[in-house]
Amino acid sequence: MAKTVRGAGSGSGSGGEVPAQDPDPVGPPPAPVPAAETAVRVPGAAPRRHPPMWGWLAAGAALIYVLYAPVLLLDSVQRTLAGVFMFAALAQGWNIIGGFAGYPCFGQVVFFGLGGYTAAVLMVKAGWAFWPTLPLATVIGTVFAVLVGTPLLRLRGHYFAIATLGVAEGMHEVVVNLPSLTGGGAGITMPVVGSQARTSYLSNTGFYYAFLCLLVAATTLVWLIARSRFGYALRAIQQDEEAAASAGIHTPRAKVIAFALSGALTATIGAVYAFQQVTIFPDRLFAVDITVLMAIMVIFGGSGTVTGPIIGGVTLQLLSEYLRQNYLQLHTLLFGAIIVLAVLFVPQGVVEFVTGARYERRFSLLENMRRYRL
Repeated sequence: MAKTVRGAGSGSGSGGEVPAQDPDPVGPPPAPVPAAETAVRVPGAAPRRHPPMWGWLAAGAALIYVLYAPVLLLDSVQRTLAGVFMFAALAQGWNIIGGFAGYPCFGQVVFFGLGGYTAAVLMVKAGWAFWPTLPLATVIGTVFAVLVGTPLLRLRGHYFAIATLGVAEGMHEVVVNLPSLTGGGAGITMPVVGSQARTSYLSNTGFYYAFLCLLVAATTLVWLIARSRFGYALRAIQQDEEAAASAGIHTPRAKVIAFALSGALTATIGAVYAFQQVTIFPDRLFAVDITVLMAIMVIFGGSGTVTGPIIGGVTLQLLSEYLRQNYLQLHTLLFGAIIVLAVLFVPQGVVEFVTGARYERRFSLLENMRRYRL
C-alpha cells in the first residue's frame, strides 16, 4: 500500500504530497511469463513438438507385429503387404526432394527403372548374382541423379516437373531401343531357376521382409534428415530459396544432395522389385503412374514429415487393393474421387491436420478447407 509524505521545508502554500513506496508490498511479486506463452502464434501453423512416449510405444508394437505377421498371413496377403511396403518406401524417397526441398519431381520413376534394369542386365549379361547388383544399382541411381540434377535443379516449379518427366520418358525410349542389352519392348527375364540361376528366387515371405527392411531404412534416413542441419536447409529452400541463399545456405549443393539421396533410395527399391517380378518390361518400370502414386501418397499423408509418407502409402495402397477386388469396373473412378476429396478437405496432409487439430481443438473438415481457402 502506498503512503504519502510531505516534502521537507514545505510551507502552507507550496507544500505537496509525494507518494512513497511501501517497503513491504502485499503479496509476492508476479511470476515471469515463459517465453513460449508470449510467442506469437501463426494461424494455421501446427507446433513442432516431440512425439509422446505412447507414440514410440505404438510404433514399436507395430514393428513387432509386422515382423511376426508372416507366420499368420497367407502368401497372397504377404505379397499385397510387400507392395504396400514398397510404395511407402518409394513415397519416402520422393518426400526428400518433393516434400522437404519443395521440388516436385515428376520423373522419379526413372531411378526406379534404372535400378531394375541394372540388376537385370548384370544378372543376364554378366552372370552376376542378385545381391551384388543391389549396391551397384544404388550407385547408378546416385550418379545419374547428380548428373541430371545439376542442370535441372536450376529450374523451379512446373518447369522442373516437366523437365524430369521428359528425362523419364527419354530413358524409357533408350531402354526400348537397346534390345541387344535390355531386351527392348519384349522385356528381359532374370535367371532365377535352372542351371543359370546364381540367386534362388525369394518366397513371398522373403520379399515381405525385403521391402519391410527397405521401408525401415528409408524412414530412418528421412528421420535423420528431418533432425539435421541439412533438413533445415531443405526446409528453408522450400520456403524461400533466395532468403536461404542469403542466409549462407549453399542451395545448389543441398538440392543436388537431396536429389541424389532420393534417386539412390528409389533405384535400390526398383532393383528389388525387378527381382520380384523376374520378367520386367520398360512400359512397367518407367510408367509415369508410379511417380504419380509416390507424390499422391506424400501429399495425402503430409509432405515434409517423417510419418506422412508411411500413412499415405499404407492407406492409399490398401484402399486401392480393396477397390480393385470389390469394384473392378469403378476402381479407378472411386480411387480418384477419394483422392480429390482428401486434397480438398485436408490439403496440408493427415499428419499436419491431426497435429494442428489436437493443439487447437478444431476438428472440422469444412473449417479446415475454408482456412486454406479451397
